[in-house]
Amino acid sequence: MAAELHPRSGKLIGLSNSNRTAQRNQSVQEFNHGLVLSREPLRDRDVFTVRIDKKVNSWSGSIEIGVTALDPAALDFPSSATGLKGGSWIVSGCSVLKDGRSVLEEYGRDLDQLGEGDRVGIQQNGCGELHLWVNGQDCGAAASGLPSRLWAVVDLYGKCTQVTVVSCEPPPDTDGEEREEDEEGEEGQEPKGSSNGTRGAMGGNDNAGGGGAGGGGSTNNSPSGNAGGVAGMGAGGVTTNDALLFHEKCGTLIKLSNNNKTAERRRPLDEFNNGVVMTNRPLRHNEMFEIRIDKLVDKWSGSIEIGVTTHNPNNLDYPATMTNLRSGTIMMSGCGILTNGKGTRREYCEFSLDELQEGDHIGLMRKASGALHFYINGIDQGVAAVQTPGVVYGVVDLYGMAVKVTIVHNHNHSDRLRRNNAIMRALSPDVGRPRPALSLTPDPETPDRLLFHPNCGQKAAIIGDGRTALRPHATDDFNHGVVLSNRPLHSNEVFQVRIDKMVDKWAGSIEIGVTTHNPAYLQLPSTMTNLRSGTWMMTGNGVMHNGTTILDEYGHNLDRLKAGDTVGVVRKDDGSLHFFVNGVPQGPAAWNIPPSVYAVVDLYGQAAQATIMDDMADLPPLPDDSSEGPTALSPGSPCSVTGTATASDLRFHQLHGTNAVITNGGRTALRQNCRSEFNDAIVISNRCLRDGELFEIVIQKMVDRWSGSIEAGVTAIRPEELEFPNTMTDIDYDTWMLSGTAIMQDGNTMRNNYGCDLDSLSTGSRIGMMRTASGDLHYYINGVDQGVACTGLPPGNEVYAVVDLYGQCVQVSITSSSGPLDNSLCTSNITEKSFPIHSPVAGVAHRLHSKHGKNVVLLGDGCQAVRVGGYAHGIVFSAKELKTDELFEVKINEVDEQWSGSLHIGLTTLQPPDLPSCPLSGLSPSLTQLRSKVTWLLAGAEVRRNGMLQRQNYGCSLDRLTVGNRVGVKRCSDDTMHIFIDGEDMGSAATAVSKNVYAVMDLYGKVTAVSVVSSTVMEDSDSVKASSLSSDSCSEGEEDTTPVSGGGANEPALVPTAMVFLENHGKNIQLSNQNLTAARVSSYNQGLLVTAQALPRQQLFQVAIDRLNSSWTSSLSLGVIGHSPDRLNFPSTACCLKRSVWLLQRDSVFHNSLKICENYGPNLDTCPEGTVLGLLVDASGCLHLFVNGMDQGVAAQDIPSPCYPLIDLYGQCEQVLTNHVPALGAKCGEVRCQGDMEKADMVDGIKESVCWTPPPEVNPNKTCEYQALCSRFKDLLTLPDGYFNEDAKYNLCYCESCHKLRGDETYYKRGEPPRDYALPFGWCRFALRIKPHCEVPNAFKKWHIAYHGTSVGALRRTLDQTESASVFSASPVKTEGHGSYSEPEENSTPEWEVPCVQLSPTMRYSGLEAFAPKVQFRDPRSLRCHQAQVGFQVCVRPGSYKVGPQTLGISESLDPRFSNTEIEWITKEKGGTLLYGLLVRIE
Repeated sequence: MAAELHPRSGKLIGLSNSNRTAQRNQSVQEFNHGLVLSREPLRDRDVFTVRIDKKVNSWSGSIEIGVTALDPAALDFPSSATGLKGGSWIVSGCSVLKDGRSVLEEYGRDLDQLGEGDRVGIQQNGCGELHLWVNGQDCGAAASGLPSRLWAVVDLYGKCTQVTVVSCEPPPDTDGEEREEDEEGEEGQEPKGSSNGTRGAMGGNDNAGGGGAGGGGSTNNSPSGNAGGVAGMGAGGVTTNDALLFHEKCGTLIKLSNNNKTAERRRPLDEFNNGVVMTNRPLRHNEMFEIRIDKLVDKWSGSIEIGVTTHNPNNLDYPATMTNLRSGTIMMSGCGILTNGKGTRREYCEFSLDELQEGDHIGLMRKASGALHFYINGIDQGVAAVQTPGVVYGVVDLYGMAVKVTIVHNHNHSDRLRRNNAIMRALSPDVGRPRPALSLTPDPETPDRLLFHPNCGQKAAIIGDGRTALRPHATDDFNHGVVLSNRPLHSNEVFQVRIDKMVDKWAGSIEIGVTTHNPAYLQLPSTMTNLRSGTWMMTGNGVMHNGTTILDEYGHNLDRLKAGDTVGVVRKDDGSLHFFVNGVPQGPAAWNIPPSVYAVVDLYGQAAQATIMDDMADLPPLPDDSSEGPTALSPGSPCSVTGTATASDLRFHQLHGTNAVITNGGRTALRQNCRSEFNDAIVISNRCLRDGELFEIVIQKMVDRWSGSIEAGVTAIRPEELEFPNTMTDIDYDTWMLSGTAIMQDGNTMRNNYGCDLDSLSTGSRIGMMRTASGDLHYYINGVDQGVACTGLPPGNEVYAVVDLYGQCVQVSITSSSGPLDNSLCTSNITEKSFPIHSPVAGVAHRLHSKHGKNVVLLGDGCQAVRVGGYAHGIVFSAKELKTDELFEVKINEVDEQWSGSLHIGLTTLQPPDLPSCPLSGLSPSLTQLRSKVTWLLAGAEVRRNGMLQRQNYGCSLDRLTVGNRVGVKRCSDDTMHIFIDGEDMGSAATAVSKNVYAVMDLYGKVTAVSVVSSTVMEDSDSVKASSLSSDSCSEGEEDTTPVSGGGANEPALVPTAMVFLENHGKNIQLSNQNLTAARVSSYNQGLLVTAQALPRQQLFQVAIDRLNSSWTSSLSLGVIGHSPDRLNFPSTACCLKRSVWLLQRDSVFHNSLKICENYGPNLDTCPEGTVLGLLVDASGCLHLFVNGMDQGVAAQDIPSPCYPLIDLYGQCEQVLTNHVPALGAKCGEVRCQGDMEKADMVDGIKESVCWTPPPEVNPNKTCEYQALCSRFKDLLTLPDGYFNEDAKYNLCYCESCHKLRGDETYYKRGEPPRDYALPFGWCRFALRIKPHCEVPNAFKKWHIAYHGTSVGALRRTLDQTESASVFSASPVKTEGHGSYSEPEENSTPEWEVPCVQLSPTMRYSGLEAFAPKVQFRDPRSLRCHQAQVGFQVCVRPGSYKVGPQTLGISESLDPRFSNTEIEWITKEKGGTLLYGLLVRIE
């Protein structure tokens, strides 16, 4: 037979080389219509062999080969070989199909994995069997009972674009036995092996098979002959069409389709059950029954259930749901196992079927041993039942959300077509071939080499022998670029890729991570963060788990990488996940990662091409590697992939009480059905607590329905061994709990009246537990140690933290304060809020200088430093000289206990800019050896100058610091150096320090990574916020009429870009006024709009709220979006945008619809008409919100460029204006220059409302509801209007919304010398008229501010004393006893009986009921009853009062700024006080 192709072929085929070579044209645009057939029918034993000449990566799937009884001369060519009918057998991938239907699922080699140069052939042997040959190797019988007259078929499908016929002849003889059989067959004209096992199994097929074979080269193609062959095939017992399908008898609402492979529940929005389907035959041992979820609805609770049953579907009366069956049934429901309808395993696996998404796969298998296993996306979840009956059917219950499923035959060709030609079989070694041993130096020739899997995203392609992935059309599409590794990662195996190519059209960039999903079965999403199961990704500088952010500020921002940069990921032996950027470890990102995970790269946005870097010289060493000295490793390699576990690895365990739910990546626990259930909500930590480690939670939600509240403690019982009771105090062994004020051990009360009462805590309270090395248990309430609760806890790491969400307590979250505590370093009980990560000092975050030691790498725009080799060469400097009294502070992020020594810190006159540009020279190995310039430093507990010892035993030794501790240095105004540890000043360390100094640190010994947590001190002229009223800022600075917005890091661009709204917007938006005005014309949503121009860095974009509609609730939200909005399909609200969006809504900040910050700025829902809101992205990529010209601080970081302002006209907000808004501070300057503006109006450091509230003419009628209520109460007092300032703009409301809207600080300074006072939060101030004879300028500039609580009855008498406007006018004379007063006698002489007046710098003291009694009144508008208090804001002359302790016998602290020993001021000088404002508080 000639080795040629038939001239008739598929419509895209071009033949050449004497019809021996076939090429599929338009191979990039089309993947099918590539059929070719042999020129002549095949002879017996001839192997029709073709060589694969060319493949492309645009498609999945590849060559398919087989035989057909159809004559090509009269054939109407289908699009692919699987469309051939009438007696056609095709090998596709690993499947064998007859007339388009699968007859054998696992066969031979996977054709999809063959490469260019590989040879594949098809043969019909003498006994009517079909054999596949790959590279000269016989893969065995694929089918039997074939007719005699058959043509070879080759389909140039998918990746395969060109083949050449190389031979058509019998295979060479390979053994004597076969040669003898061949000769015997030729002489006797009998088919060989007429009695072999395969023929015998066919049974009744002798005539058909023998006729076919005996005919040899006959041309018998009569219908009877064909029919005989086909019938024979169908009757066979081995290769019959025995694939698993759904049984035709099923639940009443089920509709079967796709040859009974697909089941769908009818009326899914009306009915949630009656959706049971079963397999058409029992499952075989070790046979996988797998389904794919095709469709879900979100109307119901609960979802798909799957399992096995002994019931024959022919005889079963189908129940409404399979869990109603009380015999012979094992089902997986949620994450548990039900046997005969009863729960036998509550927490079977970490995946819940109720959380799976469309495209996820669920499988089950009954092993030969009788064990039943379930599989989620190809991952074995372990043994679900030990002994399963021998004959069971697969069963699926399409319950609740689950609507449609399809049976998946792993390598079925039609399934691959249904999944958009994207699902392929994973690479696997041949049967029986041993896998290579794990080696740290992979051999490129071994099959264990890490490559990209050929199944990739729709817009991705794999080239370079599987090492390179790219988006070929990166400028046209920004997503669908997901690629996965070809095999799971080994433990400690680093998967690292280099970015080869970038495009600058899109926002966002490469994302990397791991997933439990097998790439062969995964329906790849558009972006990997859309996957809701088994996936951990680093995106930007955060980490996401199953699409939810678990770490906000993790490491280097991937969106800022350039071509040539590398990113990597590793799963370590302990189950932790680490990422690398340019070889530098970013620290642990997640824990408890399953062992078999695939690496995944998402070529998103700017990232267009990446290549796997498998050269171990370029990769960091694994944890077992050791370094012999400071230069054992190259500076580009980290010394260890490991690192001390940081505080962030504390999570809630996945095992918990029945009513508990764990969310937010394990950080948050809540009790579901909180108004109907009060217990069964115990949660426990994911690991044991270490000695001295604090486990702290914050109460986020409470209900007032129940008695009792949260209970907390520790237990020595492992979570896996704990049978969770109703409440934790029911446990009678190895458990210590605090319940109310009672300490309980093993359910018995050990002591009462412990130092705190958990039942009295409210939302926002923090509770911590810590076990000391000596076995003592301490509790912390809001950061304050409550003392030893009990002793004798087990030694070592053997106790877990446990929390019982009982009664009123509904939801808690683990705080960032959780982690190691060293009480020797924390003597001041510093709380989390006292020292946030970002310094409370107004200014720009400190940075580190680009000149540093050779083993240091800077991350995070100079905010982080990591030592990546050895123990030395870790010197770093501050980016700028320190100003006087400026604190430079860092936090320790990582330590390596293999080294001794620790961080060194100090000040130096060395100028880093003068150092050589090369970081490998010019610096000493350690700070103690730095002597080229004068350097003062602290090493351990020793202070040194130029290496010479100056003093010993200074403060706490730095060698005792660990992860989480903070250390800082300050040069004070008296030329001394002070060291701060965790915010506590250790005192003067050195004297005579030069003025021009830089902060300097040495990442020496065990300290390997630090991050800067302090900010620069900004000059008054640079401050965006109003300056505090210190002695300096109250003088000349107040007279300056320069707008407050001038200068600083956030100074707007000098030449601003004109900004108008984009024509593409929400459907209810109408633009006018040249697109400068936007209005929502109907409904309450669909009001999204963006600007047509990108927002330049440093330019302020402002809009004014022009119209509100009180018919709705809530109001506008605004933010920025990081990609072009030209083609954006706007959803109904901004919170539905989930890609590269930062949104300010109410008083929270959201990123991609996930809340990342609370209590930021004012509540936008309370902004009245006329409020001017602004957005600014500074040079560091930080987003700021401006409210009426006042910067509210950093809302979010790492904003991409370009970005576009986004506004959602939602609810009340119906219209906004832009571009007409005055320049920042313009109005302020005008108002502040008015002659009637008094110095008193600046008393609270906020320049009052004249500068930052909307202009009165724009906002004539809007006011705060609380302020209006207080005003109505004031009117009921019938006080003459002459006592009050006529200008209402001096009246200030200090409710939460108003003071946040103004951006008030909590404390300010006032007077000469300056003294702190607290703003009266919760009160409303009505400005009093100042008497003409009073020295107003002197009083308001130099006097202190205090408060005086009084009664309603004393108000009028006080104000009636017009002579002095002093609080003495009606102050009673103090007599014996706290709070006891009597009126002064009418004829008393002032010189003899001067009344004693009590004042305080905080209304938290003066507002106590002992000083300001409550009165009840009825609001004339709402007719509701309220309780009210009154007091005065007073100016008091310095030196006229004495500071003393509180006199009410109160033990707890009233104000964190003022000690109880200094909270009460006493004065007897009549002329020493001046009434400034009337204060009203209403409950």
